[in-house]
Amino acid sequence: MAAGTPGSAARASILSERAPSLGTMAEQQLRFDYHSRAAHPALRPFVAGLMGYAYRGDPPELHRGLPSPFLTVVISLDEPLGLAWPGAPVEKFHTLASGLHPAAVRIGDSPNRSGIQLALTPSGSRALLGLPSSELTSTAVPLDAVLGRPAGELAERLREVPGWEERFTLVERLLLKAWRDEPAAGPGAELGWAWRRLEQTAGGIGVQELAAEVGWSRRHLTERFRREYGLAPKVAARVFRFEQAVRRLKQQPRTKLADLAAGLGYADQAHLTREWNALAGCSPRQWMAEELPSVQDRTGDQGAQSRV
Repeated sequence: MAAGTPGSAARASILSERAPSLGTMAEQQLRFDYHSRAAHPALRPFVAGLMGYAYRGDPPELHRGLPSPFLTVVISLDEPLGLAWPGAPVEKFHTLASGLHPAAVRIGDSPNRSGIQLALTPSGSRALLGLPSSELTSTAVPLDAVLGRPAGELAERLREVPGWEERFTLVERLLLKAWRDEPAAGPGAELGWAWRRLEQTAGGIGVQELAAEVGWSRRHLTERFRREYGLAPKVAARVFRFEQAVRRLKQQPRTKLADLAAGLGYADQAHLTREWNALAGCSPRQWMAEELPSVQDRTGDQGAQSRV
C-alpha cells in the first residue's frame, strides 16, 4: 500500500480468498458469488478495486486471513463478520477497517454471508481514512470510527440496494468525499520510495541496500518505516515475498515447492515452509489442501481480489 497503483489480485487483503473449502469445484461455484470492478480512476492509487461476495449456503467455519501489503475495509450486508487476531477472542464487525499484519488472522465463527471488501494501499490509508497505516497495524476498528457517521449510514443503505454496481458506486462516493474532506500528508518521498522498491522487488532487496538508496542509515530507515507502515522493512519484505508465493500457487497449483522456493529467493524448501508457518500459521501444503482449491477460479489480475 504505498504510492502508485497496486498490481495483482494476489495482493490479498486480510480477508482474502475466503470461500467454501469443502465439496467439488462445481459445488463451490454454486455456493459462492463473486463480483468485482476497478475503482474510480481518482481512487486507483489508493484502492486496488472493489469486491463483493455472497454465499448461497453457510459460510465456512474457518478461513485464514493471510498477510498482504494491503489494508482492508469490509462492509457486511447481513450478519457481522467474525475476526480473531492470533491468541485473541473473536470480535464481530458490521463494518471494519484493518491494517497490515505479519501473521494470519482467523475469519469465521459468524453467519456472515455477504458483503463488500476493498483493499487499500498505505497511501490510501492516509488519503481516505486520514491516518497512517501504522495506526491500524494488527488491529481492526469499525469503519465509522475513522470515517464517522456517514460510514454507518452507508452500511445501512447498502443493505437496501439489490445491485452490486450500485453498491460499488455508493462506496466510491463515500471514499471520494473522504478524500476531498480529509486531505492528509503523504509519508514522504523517501518512505514512499522504500515501499515501492520492496513492492517492485517482491521483498528481494536487503534493508541495508534499501537504506543506502534512500540515503539514510539502516536504523533511521527502520524507525521511520515502522512509524509510517507499522511493520519494519525486513518484515514488510517477508510479507511481499510471501504474497508472491501465494500468488504463484494460485496461478500454478502444481508448482513444486522446491522450485517455488528457489524462484523466490528462499534458501530452500525448508525455509519457505518455515516462513509459511510463521506468516500463515500452517505449512504451504496444509494451506493448499484446505483453501487453495476454493480460490483458483478467482485469482486473475482483477484489482481488488478476493475475500472473506
